[in-house]
Amino acid sequence: MLNIIDIIALIWFSVLWGGYTLYAKRRAKVVSCLSFEMRRKRNHWMQQMLKRDNKMADVGLISTLERNVTFFASSCLLILAGLLTVLTSSERLSVMLSGLIPWSMQTETQIQIKILLLAFIYVFAFFQFTWSLRQYGFCGVLIGAAPDGRAMPAEEQETYANRAAKVIDQAGHSFNYGLRAVYFSLAALTWFIDNILFIAATVVVLLVLKHREFHSKVLKSLQQC
Repeated sequence: MLNIIDIIALIWFSVLWGGYTLYAKRRAKVVSCLSFEMRRKRNHWMQQMLKRDNKMADVGLISTLERNVTFFASSCLLILAGLLTVLTSSERLSVMLSGLIPWSMQTETQIQIKILLLAFIYVFAFFQFTWSLRQYGFCGVLIGAAPDGRAMPAEEQETYANRAAKVIDQAGHSFNYGLRAVYFSLAALTWFIDNILFIAATVVVLLVLKHREFHSKVLKSLQQC
């Protein structure tokens, strides 16, 4: 079974992943970040959509977003299939790792637990990506059903645009949750090498995500648009 350091590393990984998710969600409500700026842009997009006669460009954008999410969802299934295949060969994987990393002696049970952790992460990511995909489909329906904004009172136009943007925003959040899971799976991969490296890699992934979300050059460009 897992030793005490492995258990600490696993708890550390779970706390940092869950903690950062809550932190980013709450922080986005009070400071400018990628989520905040994209919410603003989506709202402006829906306001402009209501004023257009031909909404094919808007439908095309939604279709592009759906294709991007579909790629990640399909990739998760392929990775899961590979992980389940490796799980049946955990004994050979244990022997191979012992040869490659002689200072890290791991039992077959430890290898299986680590593979199951990766499988859990990609199952979670798959559910997030597919839910995001469905929500983008709902957005397409809202665009197709959108009334002529020029014939609507300004208040009703703003209300419809806000609600449509909210659906797109939720789809974007689900995609972000799935993508964040993929990032943290890279940290979990280092657990096969060393538990201390696993702890350090989790911190590195968190710092990379935080920098991109709150301090990236893309964010500064969005703030100026």
